[in-house]
Amino acid sequence: MRKTAGLTLDALAERSGVSRAMLSKVERGEKNPTLAVVTRIAQGLDTSLSGLMGAETETTPVAIRRAGQRLSFYDEETGFERHLLSPAHIETGVELLLHIIPPGASSGLLPAYDGFVEKHLIIQEGQLSVHLDDGSYHLQAGDSFYFQIRAPYRFANETRSRCSYYCVIVRRP
Repeated sequence: MRKTAGLTLDALAERSGVSRAMLSKVERGEKNPTLAVVTRIAQGLDTSLSGLMGAETETTPVAIRRAGQRLSFYDEETGFERHLLSPAHIETGVELLLHIIPPGASSGLLPAYDGFVEKHLIIQEGQLSVHLDDGSYHLQAGDSFYFQIRAPYRFANETRSRCSYYCVIVRRP
């Protein structure tokens, strides 16, 4: 994607905030990036994380995403899991995800987006802490939460039990 976009490693490093050395190692398959790093790379390439993972835009009015066809990301460092549940109607700006965070782990600090992006969460299992620039919010199974992404943020499971939650991302021009 970097080469298709006509970007050098240095240009992508500047746009993403990820070092040239890390980008080179990721491209060569020598390093598996954390969720925070891969999110910054996607932003540097002007795509969503799902787009970076290979989601192809569905163009039909009806689409099915079978369980075995889900695009998933696993952060080897933290154990954070991200599963794209919805068909990839990327042009609509809406994605439905399932996130799973093991005990004591977090997403790492995730960057703010360019443009208007909001997230809707519903906690399925366990407890989730959402750390925003204006404070921390602690959620339990069954709770829902909404926020606009205006600054870097972090999801954390500060308990001894697994946490899973659904996340709807809405991007608006």
